[in-house]
Amino acid sequence: MPVLGNASRAVEVPPRRLLEVVDFGPPVVSPDGKRVAFRTEQASIERNAWDTVWYVQDMDGNAPPRRVADGGIPLRDAAGGPLATSVVWSPDGRWIHYIAVMDGKIDVWRAAADGWGAEPVTRDAADVRGFSLSRDGRSMIYRVGATRAQVVAAEQDEYDRGIRIDRKVPVGHNLFRSLDIQGRRATQRYEGMWFGLAPLLADLPDQWKIIDLPGGEAKDLTASARPAPPLEPSGLAGVLPRPWKLAVEPEGSRIALLTRVGEAEGMREPPHVQLAVLSDRTSTQPVICGSALCTGRAVSGIQWRPGSDEVLFTVTDPEAGFAQSIFRWNVRTGEAHPVVAAGGLLSGGRDRFSACGVSAVALACVAAEADRPPRLERVDLATGARQVLFEPNESLASDMASAAPARLLRWTDAEGNAFTGQLFEAQGVGGPAPLFVTYYSCTGFLRGGTGDEWPLASLAANGISALCITDPPGYILDPVERYGRGVSAVRAAVDLLASEGKVDRSKVGMGGFSFGSEVTYQTLMRSDLLAAASVASTSIEPNYVLFSTLRDDAFFGSLRSLWGLGTPEETPDRWRTLSPIYHLDRIRAPMLFQLAEQEYLFSLGLSLPLVRRSQAELYVFPNEPHQKFQPRHKLAVYERNLDWFRFWLRGDEDSHPAKAEQYARWHAMRTAGDERAKVEGLGGP
Repeated sequence: MPVLGNASRAVEVPPRRLLEVVDFGPPVVSPDGKRVAFRTEQASIERNAWDTVWYVQDMDGNAPPRRVADGGIPLRDAAGGPLATSVVWSPDGRWIHYIAVMDGKIDVWRAAADGWGAEPVTRDAADVRGFSLSRDGRSMIYRVGATRAQVVAAEQDEYDRGIRIDRKVPVGHNLFRSLDIQGRRATQRYEGMWFGLAPLLADLPDQWKIIDLPGGEAKDLTASARPAPPLEPSGLAGVLPRPWKLAVEPEGSRIALLTRVGEAEGMREPPHVQLAVLSDRTSTQPVICGSALCTGRAVSGIQWRPGSDEVLFTVTDPEAGFAQSIFRWNVRTGEAHPVVAAGGLLSGGRDRFSACGVSAVALACVAAEADRPPRLERVDLATGARQVLFEPNESLASDMASAAPARLLRWTDAEGNAFTGQLFEAQGVGGPAPLFVTYYSCTGFLRGGTGDEWPLASLAANGISALCITDPPGYILDPVERYGRGVSAVRAAVDLLASEGKVDRSKVGMGGFSFGSEVTYQTLMRSDLLAAASVASTSIEPNYVLFSTLRDDAFFGSLRSLWGLGTPEETPDRWRTLSPIYHLDRIRAPMLFQLAEQEYLFSLGLSLPLVRRSQAELYVFPNEPHQKFQPRHKLAVYERNLDWFRFWLRGDEDSHPAKAEQYARWHAMRTAGDERAKVEGLGGP
């Protein structure tokens, strides 16, 4: 078996370079349209942290961006995903305002747009949950919850007196200060449906305050002066379905809205999107866009063009690999015109539902393609001309273009379902190459697929083609059909690439996160396609139910609606159909489990039997939620996955002495697999 170092193959795109990509938050254009503010985020392996920086740049692109402030620790949701960063310009364009975590406190800060400096606006005893500026910029309203001291005292009281297990306690997690997603390790409790989590006392109501700018004292806001609840059109009942996205005209009363229409037919949501405008929130006469450019299209975003009658709308096209185009619709004339079309995302490097910054004449967009990292671009609204304003990942983009380009792949399965994926073809392979597949969402710049676990470009540079498949639009309610569509997508893709002589169908590996993990499990259960697998999330198994027994409908309602499952005693046949623990005899490929600490106990019914029979390795990453986010953990996951699939699909090994024990275990796993195959009368994996 060959033993090869990795320096000669992956030097252009090693996993660390993919991890250290500079990402962008949503850009916001200044009131005069001449500048744009944005925040960048980049991993630091040495400090196991994320560096964030606020910049301001002129929209003409004649000068590089000006660094104006440190952005603090990125805020994250309970699943570990980064929260969108919002910035508010002062009306005179002198300041940008934003929420930041500094020294364990979440406050509103402001930074001078000319780079003079930054300072906190609020110095509250409680963490700020949200804020807004007055129209004249002379005051700010913000809201907070319990004070930090109250939260710490509540945590300590539970610690001292013992934690009573009830429906809000996340059984299976560390129960005291388990997770750091907002600048400090905090005790978590279930909040809302499914697995939503929040810190202790997060359910206390908002307290509203007002502060005069600059430097005023915060005062409690009277109930009558508090902001109105979120806008909900009141005249639409019986006219249109409830909108899923709204955009209010700046300095006006008109409302652009997107609604889902059509017959659901076994889907969770109707299949089509309708774009319309209301004259105000009480209107019952929507003006519906009838242009071919907005009819039957996957409209995913809307915003008003300042000082005009135009709504800008984004189409994210499934048939084009979810590439985005932007159009403008004049709500008075009914005419629609294209602005710009891209080969990837224009609305963000990761999130296809974020928005471009907008002025009367131009957009400021974060553009990214599968093989080109995110950068900031100016898009002229009249001509569609694109101009790069800031490209901090330019060196990696150049190397990706020469060493690991991606191409859009389209195919259909035997039932006629259409799929798209991004393929990074193996480099330096004379004949059919091994293939790695991941499944879920493949938009924007592809580092490691959904969840960022598998370094796709690094795999390709090491002689393994890597295909990221996007689940087609439309969430299928029947889980057997839902999973079947995913398995069929993988099977049809392998058939296509093998028929073209591009991949070796006996050397196919797969990895998945969240729903992608579920499809990976189902592919292992329902087919003999896979020679190796790697998962980052748990499967549906009885432990899942055991640890959530006390949550009642907050958990079981979703279990019934998404999987048709009750307890294993209530729906035994359904459990045996869906859960991989009842199909251990069908799972023959070696498996790598790299799971978050908050979830790994849910999977022990599957992972431990496989470890016991020398068919799997299980790694658990401390202080991680659903999606791992610590840079050192991400790098370890990337590198181990690269080693794993090189070993099982190519027989390659990294010659570094520190990895000798790893390969000794994997050789033992291979031997054990060969012995099982002999006993069962089967071929090798």
